Amino acid sequence: MTPIVVCGAAGRMGRALVALVAQNEATRLVGAIEAQGNPALGKDAGELAGVGTLGVRVTDNFAAVAIPDTVALDFTNAAAALDHLRTAVQKQSPIVIGSTGFTVEQQAEIDRLAPQTRCVVAPNMSVGIAVLQRLARQAALALGADFDPEIVEIHHRMKVDAPSGTALALARTVADATKRTLATDAVYGREGMVGQRQQREIGIMALRGGDAVGDHTVIFAGLGERLELTHRAQSRDCLARGAIRAALWLAQQPVGRYGMNDVLGWH
Repeated sequence: MTPIVVCGAAGRMGRALVALVAQNEATRLVGAIEAQGNPALGKDAGELAGVGTLGVRVTDNFAAVAIPDTVALDFTNAAAALDHLRTAVQKQSPIVIGSTGFTVEQQAEIDRLAPQTRCVVAPNMSVGIAVLQRLARQAALALGADFDPEIVEIHHRMKVDAPSGTALALARTVADATKRTLATDAVYGREGMVGQRQQREIGIMALRGGDAVGDHTVIFAGLGERLELTHRAQSRDCLARGAIRAALWLAQQPVGRYGMNDVLGWH
């Protein structure tokens, strides 16, 4: 059984991860981490997740459970995830990072640190999203410049970053396939007299409301036809199952930075 530490154990994703780790015969929960001052500190992680007592108390000391044989699953926030990665590098502990919202500076530090331990970094751990990203690349290559790419995503009202990390990853995939650059060609929402759409634009629209777990649609709009590729997350379990799959895979890998394509055996 692979020992697992869940960072952000009291959050929505954290509770889903704890529940699935407890139910999976290949994994065992050995740690549950939350921020200092969180009201869940000291409580049983299993009881918080609704799966009964697991004998694992929520603490704020990641360093105490970050060891080489234990895989951390991090769904916290950008600052906390980066801090956990720093500790994972120091302890040579494997870590799976699904957190998003990193600044340019934070992303640069992740790029520097992640290869120094065993690390999977992906803005979305869903296997379905990995397939969507692959299909979007194939579509962009096949359709070419005659089709205008637009990306629309919707998430729950509590999400703090926009657009989603997944939407940005999809946009980068399309940009790479069509020799565009997000820094100059991405358009984040439109308002007013913006003029005609430029051929190189990649539109990225973020919607927020209710309890939507996360929908992502990549649109390729041509003349007389339109292709839409959509993934809908019906529950956080799809993200949690993908993260656990990544953790089980990462436990068997050498030091290095990986993504979901590596986890799924795509090169």
